[in-house]
Amino acid sequence: MRITLVGSRHFGVTTLQMLRQRDIDVVRVVVADADDRLAAAAHAAGIEVVIQANPKLVVASEIAPATDLIVTAHSHARIGKDALAASRLGGIGYHPSLLPRHRGIAAVEWTIREKDPIAGGTVYHLADRMDAGAIAAQDWCFVGKDETARQLWERALAPMGQRLLAEVIEYAKAHNFLPARPQDEQFATNAPALAD
Repeated sequence: MRITLVGSRHFGVTTLQMLRQRDIDVVRVVVADADDRLAAAAHAAGIEVVIQANPKLVVASEIAPATDLIVTAHSHARIGKDALAASRLGGIGYHPSLLPRHRGIAAVEWTIREKDPIAGGTVYHLADRMDAGAIAAQDWCFVGKDETARQLWERALAPMGQRLLAEVIEYAKAHNFLPARPQDEQFATNAPALAD
């Protein structure tokens, strides 16, 4: 299984580490910023790093040749149709909500703002619309009474994301396809960035 990892920051680094611990072949890392800690971790591991020409879009030329699966980990770039077509199985990403609820950049913050008693994480197929692709795996957790978005992310949602991504990738390795069930649009909500 040859993976092109697109991402950034701490979650990108921990995803890279998780993949390498499972002997999954990360053939290229794609980042928006050359100074990102994911780029540094990839360089240290001897993995090729490509800097996106457009920080909001990943194109086919930025995907490694013979990629089986694109995995995104804390990426705010859209993966273009041409990039997805360059990968044998397309792409998956992790979103820290029970999709289709809280689609958008501030899902965890909206979970807290809306006082949701439960939260969750979803590994989903990358698609044209943000966070709207078919669901490959999903899990949930309780939200602590006075928990902040950061505490919820660190305690439950980030570790859940690592586990779900690993499960879906192992499934793809074993079955040569990705599980998929459509999101129910009637329950979709948006989670745009919140003003500080």
